Amino acid sequence: MSRLQQKTALVTGGGSGIGLAVAQAFLREGARVAITGRSADRLRQAAQTLQAGDRLLTCPADVADPQQVETMVQQVAARLGPIDILVNNAGLNFKERTFRELTPETWQRMLRANLDGAFYVTQAVLPSMLQRRDGVLLFISSIAGKRASPLGGTAYSASKFGMSALGLCLAAEEKDSGIRVSVIYPGEVDTPILESRPNPVSPEHRQQILQPEDVAAAVVFVATLPPRVSVPELVIKPTTQLYV
Repeated sequence: MSRLQQKTALVTGGGSGIGLAVAQAFLREGARVAITGRSADRLRQAAQTLQAGDRLLTCPADVADPQQVETMVQQVAARLGPIDILVNNAGLNFKERTFRELTPETWQRMLRANLDGAFYVTQAVLPSMLQRRDGVLLFISSIAGKRASPLGGTAYSASKFGMSALGLCLAAEEKDSGIRVSVIYPGEVDTPILESRPNPVSPEHRQQILQPEDVAAAVVFVATLPPRVSVPELVIKPTTQLYV
């Protein structure tokens, strides 16, 4: 049974990794899906992988630019209908992760991509959800957004703590509005962001950690629960990764 039939979902950072896996899972559940990201080429490649016809829309946009976000959200609503599910997944990291290595420029770039982007997209999508008194907002944070450590780095952890706070505060504010908000905290996942690790990640390690489809399954679980049910926070990690 298709549990998301007649639903429209927007997935940021949908060209690869977790975002692509979430888009694929939503399409399997019958949803109409829009994926956005900065690279039009990557989105085209993702569309070829997904092969979903007119149920899939690609919308290149930089979520760190509020004007691009506003235009993108309007395009999605015009083509696919009002957005029922938003997955704030876009994010990045750098190899230069220690406090000593950070510069004002890299700090600001991290916050714009990982935190400001989630705010801008949510702000653009929320009014329509409030009018309909229905909607699901998912923030793909990170274990680094609950347990700061050098693994993710100073700026990445700060941005993800901020994203987590954004989602949790919004959930509290809108608990009586019919809007459900969840923050999901993945541990290590085998995605392209691993290429930004200071030290190369071995193939053996990649096989032990989460795969994008594992996180996508958690997203689908949250998104398909009845309107009376809300999951404020969900931590998902590799069995072999410590959670301390």
